[in-house]
Amino acid sequence: MLIAIVPLVVVFPAIFALTTWLERKGLARLQGRIGPNRAGPLGLLQPLADGLKMLTKEAILPRAADPFLMRLAPVLVLLPALVVLALIPFGRNMIVAPVDTAVVLFFAIGGLGTLGVFLAGWSTRNKFALLGGMRSLAQMVSYELPLVLAAVPAVMLAGSLATTRIVESQQIAEWMHSDSVWRQALGGVLGWNVWTPWGFCGFFLLFIASLAECNRAPFDLPEADSEIVAGHLTEYSGFKYALFFMAEYINAFALSGLAITLFLGGWSGPNIRPWWMAADAPGAAEALLIPGFVWFFLKLLLMIALMIWIRGSMPRLRSDQLMSFCWKFLLPLSLCNIIVAGFYHFMPWYLGWPISLLALGLAYEGLGRFVSPAKMDAREYRYA
Repeated sequence: MLIAIVPLVVVFPAIFALTTWLERKGLARLQGRIGPNRAGPLGLLQPLADGLKMLTKEAILPRAADPFLMRLAPVLVLLPALVVLALIPFGRNMIVAPVDTAVVLFFAIGGLGTLGVFLAGWSTRNKFALLGGMRSLAQMVSYELPLVLAAVPAVMLAGSLATTRIVESQQIAEWMHSDSVWRQALGGVLGWNVWTPWGFCGFFLLFIASLAECNRAPFDLPEADSEIVAGHLTEYSGFKYALFFMAEYINAFALSGLAITLFLGGWSGPNIRPWWMAADAPGAAEALLIPGFVWFFLKLLLMIALMIWIRGSMPRLRSDQLMSFCWKFLLPLSLCNIIVAGFYHFMPWYLGWPISLLALGLAYEGLGRFVSPAKMDAREYRYA
């Protein structure tokens, strides 16, 4: 367990600082700007400067606010995000809480953060903050359904709710213990769920629902600055304001880690061992040229980079579009994906692949037509 705590204590703060720099730099490039370039080389010390600034800023408490609830809200948002990280396996034998019901606990604990966001909007007695809190409550509760249903096929076919068991089910054990170098390398890659039709669809659904759960663009309605200032964060400043942003990033890490665990093989990667070590030698599973936790964090950085790219490329949805997309598209498609995964499992591959692709393609096209707005008639201009 001590080895498993190292990523939480050492690696994640470093990745958090790197991610904030990467997001600011990436968004600047997408918008034709330079981004942070003053604090240190290439602006790499900008996260440290921002942290010191937040720690030294005055924490203003509105006169009509509830002091206890206003201070409690950022803690309720941050704590569940930190706790669920203990359920994610960062590498072989690198998990803090190896429980048998890890996936259920992940969603149960992670859903508590919604309460903190709503309390942040309600306790400040600000109309913009209250509106942002109500938006967030509706959005996060709605998108939790497709988020959970997207994970069901991976759990169902792995036959376990333990995250470590789900990762192991995506490894081709015969190949990984083979004497062939190519079989060793591909044994930890070709078994990923994302290479199957239901796995690709499930990953797509889980990733989109994760963006909405983290209030990331284009689902950042609770913080729509052009409409309601900063939403539930309007009255927050200083360190408490920083805690909300820290919770947002840690939520993004946790949900990205869950997607990697369920569909991208977790810590599995090209399983390359030193040439002098036999496949059946003691400790051969751990003696890799590139350890499993390195592959996990590389996948994690790619997921975060994809989130940043989407934030810089897509406009914000309207509230009605956001709810319609969830209830009319994501939820039915996730239910369809569960059925397709069941058929795929019991069919031979030469029947499972075409039938799964056809069923998911028809569902995607039909639901897309159902969600898309009706075409408007040509406008008529009448002049007096």
